[in-house]
Amino acid sequence: MFHSSTEEVTTGGDTSVSPMDRSGPNEMSSYGPASVSSGSSHSPSLPRMASGPFHHSLRLERTSSCLLTSTSDSSSHRSHGGTPTVRRTARTPLTDHSATSCSSTTTTSGASVIVAVVEGRGLARGEIGMASLNLKYPELVLSQFADTGTYTKIITKIHILVPLEILMPDTASERGKGTKLFNLISENFPRVAFTAIQRKYFNERKGLEYIQQLCAPEFGTVLMEVQAKYYCLAAAAALLKYLEFIQNSVYAAKSLKVSFKGSEQTAMIDSASASNLELVVNNRDHRSEHSLLGVLNHTKTPGGARRLRSNILEPLVDVDTINIRLDTIQELLQDEELFFGLKNAIGHFLDTDQLLSVLVQIPKQETVQVAEAKITHVIQLKHTLDLVPRLRVVLKNCNTALLKAYSTSLEDNRFDLILEQIKTVMNDDTTYLKGSLNMRTQKCYAVRPNINEFLDIARRAYTEIVDDIAGLVNQMGEKYGLPLRTSFSTARGFFIQMKLEGVVLAEGKLPSQFIKATKHKNNYSFTTADLMKMNDRCDEALREIFHMSYVVICQLLSTIHEHIHCLYKLSDAVSMLDMLLSLANACTISDYVRPEFTDTLAIKQGRHPILERMARQQPVSNNSYISEGSNFVIITGPNMSGKSTYLKQVALCQIMAQIGSFVPAEYASVRVADQIFTRIGVDDDFETNSSTFMLEMKEMSYIIHNVSERSLIIIDELGRGTSAEEGIGICHSICEFLLSLKAFTLFATHYLELCQLETLYPNVENQHMEVQHTRSGDAGAESVVYTYLLNRGCTEERHYGLRAAEMTTLPSNIIQEAKTIASKVSQQLLAKYHSDPETKRQRAVYHLATRLLQTARNSRLDHDSLRMYLKGLKKQYEAELQAARQPASIETEEE
Repeated sequence: MFHSSTEEVTTGGDTSVSPMDRSGPNEMSSYGPASVSSGSSHSPSLPRMASGPFHHSLRLERTSSCLLTSTSDSSSHRSHGGTPTVRRTARTPLTDHSATSCSSTTTTSGASVIVAVVEGRGLARGEIGMASLNLKYPELVLSQFADTGTYTKIITKIHILVPLEILMPDTASERGKGTKLFNLISENFPRVAFTAIQRKYFNERKGLEYIQQLCAPEFGTVLMEVQAKYYCLAAAAALLKYLEFIQNSVYAAKSLKVSFKGSEQTAMIDSASASNLELVVNNRDHRSEHSLLGVLNHTKTPGGARRLRSNILEPLVDVDTINIRLDTIQELLQDEELFFGLKNAIGHFLDTDQLLSVLVQIPKQETVQVAEAKITHVIQLKHTLDLVPRLRVVLKNCNTALLKAYSTSLEDNRFDLILEQIKTVMNDDTTYLKGSLNMRTQKCYAVRPNINEFLDIARRAYTEIVDDIAGLVNQMGEKYGLPLRTSFSTARGFFIQMKLEGVVLAEGKLPSQFIKATKHKNNYSFTTADLMKMNDRCDEALREIFHMSYVVICQLLSTIHEHIHCLYKLSDAVSMLDMLLSLANACTISDYVRPEFTDTLAIKQGRHPILERMARQQPVSNNSYISEGSNFVIITGPNMSGKSTYLKQVALCQIMAQIGSFVPAEYASVRVADQIFTRIGVDDDFETNSSTFMLEMKEMSYIIHNVSERSLIIIDELGRGTSAEEGIGICHSICEFLLSLKAFTLFATHYLELCQLETLYPNVENQHMEVQHTRSGDAGAESVVYTYLLNRGCTEERHYGLRAAEMTTLPSNIIQEAKTIASKVSQQLLAKYHSDPETKRQRAVYHLATRLLQTARNSRLDHDSLRMYLKGLKKQYEAELQAARQPASIETEEE
């Protein structure tokens, strides 16, 4: 093998296409050859090779330019292929696949998903069909579901996908007559490109044909699921038609993973809640890692990171699946050798998803760039398959069901078959290396000698030119007595570099033979006319090498194509193992505990996971308890006392438990939530205060219309944007509606009047954030100390708003008058509320009944412990009756 001692300069970037390089100018090449088609006019064209099974791939008919039509408020632009595409921004997906900040769930890795959406008409309005395909991963995901009038499901699903582009029928966006769905999507995703496609291309029959032709055999059962799902099939037809254009390539027959996803297998978290809870993006700084994703993300592969993000936004609802994940994490934490062995093995994998995506595509034009990219992909495929035996060894003696299943899936002999086929054509020591010159060398010498005589001749010529370049630089160094060295960058090719330390130049200038000189710090970079000619000869030799190698590579791909689908198994295994390793890693950094799943939310000494990562010291921990018997918790306390942080902490622990992670607590029991809603108060802003109340009402309307018996609802401040009377009225009314359900609700408020609900309803419980008052100095000035501890009962703090006013420059007589008036009003209001003994007695009976029911369902205590617990319940019941001034015993009640 040829080894170059030439120094590499990476400033020019790398022309090789790598799944590891997920941004920048090379990104499009890794999706397929669309990026190189625009430059094909000056690139030598390669002859189309006979590629066996590849020739039987789906060939979509040539689509006329009328495929795409203009929307009412968008202008048409011409893409590279001459097809008019519609954009809401000047950015064109054909040329820019960079990240968009379209939603709270945007990631920095770049948007790469194209989504097609279609809605039923007439009586079928509200029935949504959706198809999406990630340009970096060849999986066509189909969904069909009935949505509400507010289209919350479809909006949430699109937010999670972070789309690059959304396709809709032109009939949905006719001039001035956009449908409600089209208008809602436009409002929610103003920075995402929209394309209107003629309705006739949303053809369910054509969609089914495409799926029959493209779906890999392993995923054939999806046909049974989708054959009657007309709307998602229609969306798939339009999407695949459109993708042929922007990719300038087609997918090979029987090569795509096709899956159908309903909305039942995961919990729904709307985009506003995802933003409020900072699940994947920090609200203050989008680049910050202070989000739940940032806390849990210790993944080593792009696929693992994508899977973790997806799980955080759509947590599981199936307890068995969650427990299987928890078992796996427990084994990883208990078996150090397995943990580090797996971590080391996974860390060497490239982006398997993206590699698979480019391997199953067939370019329409075959240029030198396409040839070079294909050679790179096969080198990466060899590198990936070389890692499989190592992964098998690590997983060989594992115990949990999930690890055993992945171990079995990796025993597939197709991995070995493909590797053997590759090794018949490629050198054994060919592997993926970082650095443009390293990869250039690997690509040149990838194919074994004596397979193609012309290739061997071209490689000898290339080696001679490179040796001549090194000789030329050495000669010039000796001639001028300068410490010259040969360097390489993708942009400049070979050039000369020289350090200025200890060098004395004649007349302080470089010799005139050195041209295109640039200076960076203490380095000179330059070239010569002879060296530029040699670079041109070198490039010509490279083109010949890539041309010949491509012929061999195409023949190789045709032989391994029928086995390539085993990479879907590998991709799934690597991303899942990487995610579970990441979750296990998070446990080693902080003290997390395995959660249990019951009908009660009970967290002992729970901590806020993001705050714990941010703070240099451990934050204050709190207990949480919500059950069917007390499913509505009202939390009061002064501003800055920690109410909002506590509410978010409960929701984040719930989400962590449902993705199969351990949680930051001493003990955690969780009831699976099918939906998580949040209504978090905005920061005080007088400029927006006029719209605050309307925003609150819209958010509460959404919750009320979509809430279920197993939802978790977090409400922080409600009714602040209107008068106190109206605010209390609307809060009281909403509380009464929510507490009639079995959903778990945490309601933080400054309206102390709402605490009276506890006397009216037995399932309401008051809690408050405790503060302490201290006096300091001779003047005896009083100050407030926030403990951030949660206690039972309503807060005893009164008029804490006036305490804040005292810190300002308001005159003391105004403050004193305000205190007097506030005290009188409070006394009048409190005098109206009282709880009669009968209500208290009923409450005691209700609490006893719910606790007995809960014990019957969930108790794992032995007989003696259970007897002790029941005696404790009896004492508690008698104490509550005593407090109601109606002393009695269990026996009296039974009589």
